[in-house]
Amino acid sequence: MTPHGARAGEDAEDLDVEEVLALVRNSNGDHLADPAERGGTDSAHTSHQPDPSPRPDTHHRATPWPEARALAERAGRDAARAARRAPVSAPLDTALGLTLAAPLDALTDLPSFDTSAMDGWAVCGPAPWHVRDEGVLAGHAAPAPLTDGEAVRIATGARIPPDASAVLRSEHGRTDDKGRLYATRDVVPGQDIRPRGQECRTGDQLLAVGTLVTPAVLGLAAAAGYDAVTAVPRARVEVLVLGDELLTQGLPHDGLIRDALGPMLPPWLRALGAEVIAVRRIRDDADALHEAVTASGADVILTTGGTAAGPVDHVHPTLRRLGAELLVDGVKVRPGHPMLLARITQTQHLVGLPGNPLAAVSGLLTLAEPLLRILAARPAPEPYTMPLRDAVHGHPHDTRLVPVVLRGEEALPLHYNGPAMLRGIAAADALAVVPPGGARPGQETELLDLPWASGGIGVCFT
Repeated sequence: MTPHGARAGEDAEDLDVEEVLALVRNSNGDHLADPAERGGTDSAHTSHQPDPSPRPDTHHRATPWPEARALAERAGRDAARAARRAPVSAPLDTALGLTLAAPLDALTDLPSFDTSAMDGWAVCGPAPWHVRDEGVLAGHAAPAPLTDGEAVRIATGARIPPDASAVLRSEHGRTDDKGRLYATRDVVPGQDIRPRGQECRTGDQLLAVGTLVTPAVLGLAAAAGYDAVTAVPRARVEVLVLGDELLTQGLPHDGLIRDALGPMLPPWLRALGAEVIAVRRIRDDADALHEAVTASGADVILTTGGTAAGPVDHVHPTLRRLGAELLVDGVKVRPGHPMLLARITQTQHLVGLPGNPLAAVSGLLTLAEPLLRILAARPAPEPYTMPLRDAVHGHPHDTRLVPVVLRGEEALPLHYNGPAMLRGIAAADALAVVPPGGARPGQETELLDLPWASGGIGVCFT
């Protein structure tokens, strides 16, 4: 490890992921806290309280959508607490999307020397000035001091010569026929000089624990002298794509269809802060699925298809065979009702997504996103609403997730929103959370941002 990398972790030697989660909760208005722990309702919804115990239901024995998301968050907290994962030293070129597990303290003054903010001349004393023959460029050794009435050409970012009083911008200077330099505007002492330590002094805290590593954070860390940052490790995810009917190339034929989820899920999971360690295709065989799940060393196993009760739906039997605990078994949401979340061990979970592509997206955002967000110690996104431009039909009992595009101050619902369709979501900016019964035109409706449209770290899929 480099000295900078070592320095990055000194302040968090005994800090684990659960402690980072606590700090993130405290610094973000407790957005990560369980609604039950807050003594109130989920901030994004109305009156749902997470309750994992079974109870009668007149429609189906599925979990309400807000409650399912809260249960996924709770599972993430329990797993983080049980795993006691230690922070990692992440080189800057691998740290994008991670969460800081130690403060980012300045290792040097910024700037570390007096520097020119503009191209022009460094001048000393009042005009006119005699201009030296040689100039001062960025990245070169310290220049010789200036004396009164002397100037030197200087480039942006170059060291200021000792005793210089200001920088005169190129466009604000003129020379006479004797080569003497004059200012066309008043020159103020210190003008266009960035003094040493203007941005920070050595030891200043630049960013706190719990900060998401964005491209700008990487730039700041590099400028402050870091080669690596101390961060929460990525949750390891293995994707198991189930089905005999799936093709990996070419056109659909003879009852076979292209696998849309194998290409779609890994970059989406990486945008959620996960490390995708493998994507495996498993035939419709109970023993093959059991072997794949038991052999996985991932923190989260993500399966696609096989979550219903058909003749080749092997996820439930496999979980029973493993003695796994079903935390969520079906969710009152359309599309995606037959999704599930199971605890295999204290530190390993399985998220079962439906096989239909848009239904799988629904499961990803309902169960996988909250679970992975907690494991990554990321703050919860601020809930927000927008009015719908058009009416949206609702399910009598279930929440609907409908692709929308944002147009001005309204959300425009998109067509092609059936469970097997990706045409709508491919054009969407967000998913509208439509309550049971539907929504009328102009009704304020909660939106879930999609990673590539949120303006956040999710736009980076590497």
